[in-house]
Amino acid sequence: MDAPVNPPHLRSADTARVDLLLIAEMIAPESRVLDIGCGDGTLLRILSDKHGVDGRGIELSQAGVNQCVAQGLSVIQGDADTDLAYYPDLAFDYAILSRTIQATRNPRLVLEQLLRISKHVVVSFPNFGHWRVRAQLMFGGRMPRTDTLPESWYDTPNIHLCTIKDFLALCNDMGAHVERAVALNAYGTKLVSIPLSAQNLFGEQGVFLLSR
Repeated sequence: MDAPVNPPHLRSADTARVDLLLIAEMIAPESRVLDIGCGDGTLLRILSDKHGVDGRGIELSQAGVNQCVAQGLSVIQGDADTDLAYYPDLAFDYAILSRTIQATRNPRLVLEQLLRISKHVVVSFPNFGHWRVRAQLMFGGRMPRTDTLPESWYDTPNIHLCTIKDFLALCNDMGAHVERAVALNAYGTKLVSIPLSAQNLFGEQGVFLLSR
């Protein structure tokens, strides 16, 4: 089992977003990158500072766009469900959906568009197959809340939650090539050398590197 993605001093409020550091490892230096649902620009800053990428971002919320622009990041307001169609084929080396695909109205269509406009696609999402989620549903009888799924059912942006197995099945159905698949536990540790069923049970997040 690998060491944690994030160093010990980062294991606190940042634990839920350890996927960002793993995503950064997957991006080649000086590449063209589009970050969809880039939030406050944290990942774009990491990629710009550490990898020298030519980064662009799309963010749905105006507040997020304002935060990014204030930092000098190239981010526009847009919707992944509708605006990706305007980008030409292979406009980017990498397109990133970090904790965003489960909040889109049509995840498959969004993924198809990303595979069209970029050579590689990186996707991360909270794993609805994690044992804590299963336990809360089974024993509590209520929609689960975890570090990666903190909102109440009536206040969540997530409308298409899935498991790691579900996402792999979608990739297979679409003919997308999975170059790398990593499950992360609550401490940011990569779960390796264990069966897919165990990754689906113990992984709080899934991170995937895809190509056509």
